[in-house]
Amino acid sequence: MAEGPTESVDTAVCAYGDDAIARAAALVARGRPVAVPTETVYGLAADARDSTAVARIYAAKGRPDFNPLIVHVAGLAAAEKLGVFGPAERRLAAAFWPGPLTLVVPRSHDCPVARIATAGLDTIAIRVPAHRAMQALLDATGAPLAAPSANASGGVSPTRASHVAASLGGRIALVIDDGPCRAGVESTIARVRDGAVEVLRPGPVTADMLREASGLAVAAAKGTEVVAPGMLVSHYAPGKPVRLGADAFTEDEYGIGFGALAGDYQLSSGGDLTEAAARLFDALHAGAASAKATIAVANIPDEGLGAAINDRLSRAAA
Repeated sequence: MAEGPTESVDTAVCAYGDDAIARAAALVARGRPVAVPTETVYGLAADARDSTAVARIYAAKGRPDFNPLIVHVAGLAAAEKLGVFGPAERRLAAAFWPGPLTLVVPRSHDCPVARIATAGLDTIAIRVPAHRAMQALLDATGAPLAAPSANASGGVSPTRASHVAASLGGRIALVIDDGPCRAGVESTIARVRDGAVEVLRPGPVTADMLREASGLAVAAAKGTEVVAPGMLVSHYAPGKPVRLGADAFTEDEYGIGFGALAGDYQLSSGGDLTEAAARLFDALHAGAASAKATIAVANIPDEGLGAAINDRLSRAAA
């Protein structure tokens, strides 16, 4: 684990606005991470150039320091100061930035991002977020912001400020509350290699969308090397056993329903995968907080956004 200050602090939850952004920017300038919403999940943001600040992210999360972080920037021009973009990466950036796509590219020779943020790799994971709060914080700080999900490492990712407070309360000074996240699952992570787009982590930008935008073949990642966030086999754990593909729920299971199968928490009664993705982590949080010993999840079609949902569920159940 990374070393860093872990003293207890009072955690303030502030509604999004100019005052909250100013307060967050001041904390970032002092090397302190703050929680801020994005369109995917809430992130724990700090200046990516400051190795001590990044260490404080790892310390707050209890995150393995071999797991690299995504660096958020305001636009492609800022991204190209950190990494090397070829024609295919620029096509993908033009199609999906700002938005829920992270691109893994080689670090530029003069990249100012601290090596701890990229886990010592020669590549860097970069995203341009679409959410107003993260964009406002990027503007206010003028810094690239390393920002993994704002929760204890390996736990369920937060899609509401209350999730952040429950997981990291006492470890960070500020949570900016701007309501629930729209997408509800983390960004797609992809890289261009050997003339194809390799999907390192499924997400809201699907393989078909990547294929159409890039004009290249798209393939899933192979091997076990951790080259991007979210690639650990066991992740998103709710702290109790999770059973997948349920066609019915037992009395001692917290049932997460989908489509015709209702449960304690319904992801989408109409079988809408976008709605289900947006509610997924909220459902896992609810299951974790319930009195029932286990969680069971209805079968989710493994197509389109369903691939991203099932990826998160399989890691939660690992």
